[in-house]
Amino acid sequence: MTSAADHWRASLGAWAIPDDIIAAAEESPWIHPVELFLVPSVIEPSPSHERAREVLHTGDSVLDVGCGAGIAAFALTPPAACVIGVDTQASMLSEFSRNAQLRGVTSSTIEGRWPEVAQDTPSADVVTAHHVVYNVGDIVPFLRALDEHARRRVVLELPDEHPLAPMSAAWRHFWQLERPLGPTSADLVRVLDEMGIRADRYSWTGALRTEQNLDEAAHFMRIRLCLPRSREPDVHEFLATRSSTSTRALSTIWWDAPQGGE
Repeated sequence: MTSAADHWRASLGAWAIPDDIIAAAEESPWIHPVELFLVPSVIEPSPSHERAREVLHTGDSVLDVGCGAGIAAFALTPPAACVIGVDTQASMLSEFSRNAQLRGVTSSTIEGRWPEVAQDTPSADVVTAHHVVYNVGDIVPFLRALDEHARRRVVLELPDEHPLAPMSAAWRHFWQLERPLGPTSADLVRVLDEMGIRADRYSWTGALRTEQNLDEAAHFMRIRLCLPRSREPDVHEFLATRSSTSTRALSTIWWDAPQGGE
């Protein structure tokens, strides 16, 4: 019988872009524009932030894995006074450090992929990983390393469906390519159960962070679709004729470390 972890890995693998499409791409489709991860001046409260804050004391530390510019971490300062950011993208870590300085918060950064850099990363009172797990096929070591680095609690945030699911219609339109349906946030809970981690899950509706205007949206979608620059007007037209949404279904998944709740 297929394990939950194997199902997760296979479901993510099905999202791979066919080799012939990748080979024809003028630019890498795996882009993460920094502007989509910038920290707003006021970070709106969310169930994920609340689950982390309820176990934090004044002066505590937060480890943010896949931190981007640091929304998950800086939503917790205060009471946290020390933040640690892990990311594969140097430009994200520069933003993370800049945001910490602006807020008068002690910070450190580790550039690299989790859990490969876990041995070089200090533990923290709370560990967060927001909108990261759908990038991780080998999910068990990733989750285990989060658990091992948390003194009190681990808090994950993720869409209920794969974050690229909203592009499925575009792939069908431009490439006649059908995209997968999984994995889902419920599948991640099954992986945790299989690992012996009894996590809680809360589903909610949150804002969808997206490009600021149609021109920007068409530009980034064209790249993600592996289309040449000459097709950007076509992508613009496709987006202009489709209804857009500003929200999406999200889940907060959290669990306490064995020594948690102190």
